Amino acid sequence: MKHIVGVDEAGRGPLAGPVSVGVACVFHDFDWSLLPGVTDSKKLSEKRREEIFIRAKKLKRDGVLDYRVAMVHANSIDTRGINPCIRSAIQRAFRGLNLDPKETDVRLDGLLYAPKAFEMQQTIIKGDAKEKVIGLASILAKVTRDRYMVRISKQYAEYDFHIHKGYGTKKHREAILENGVSDVHRRSYCRGLIS
Repeated sequence: MKHIVGVDEAGRGPLAGPVSVGVACVFHDFDWSLLPGVTDSKKLSEKRREEIFIRAKKLKRDGVLDYRVAMVHANSIDTRGINPCIRSAIQRAFRGLNLDPKETDVRLDGLLYAPKAFEMQQTIIKGDAKEKVIGLASILAKVTRDRYMVRISKQYAEYDFHIHKGYGTKKHREAILENGVSDVHRRSYCRGLIS
């Protein structure tokens, strides 16, 4: 195999904001010492995720690795459901990479699937902790999504997205009860909080 590709998502469960899919692509002999500390994004501090993300971005510029992150927003999640949205984000991310399916080994976290053209694909439970390439995809997806939530937080100041990133914390639920839902909330996820 010429390439090894990892796929993971971030933001399946939040009450607000997009779901984000990361697809990381490395050569089969990639030197992981260039990206020390890569693992499941949930096991890393925000600072460490950012450091790895910045390093990966530089390696992408240098042609050492490649990646794409695709996001699908709340209104689509409400209309189509989370799983179809994740599938379409995976398709979009793969289209952005120049890969020959016959020369690509795809590894996916959980119950995700790559486009059917990629016959060499395996789904790995807790893959983000077991396979560095999936861990990298999880970091790319998480940091991209978190940065987006921080960026829109000023526009939706009453919800403090920069703190909880749209997840259903007590503070976020209280803000929804007080202010209702915004256009970046997943209404289908907030049913118990709004009348």
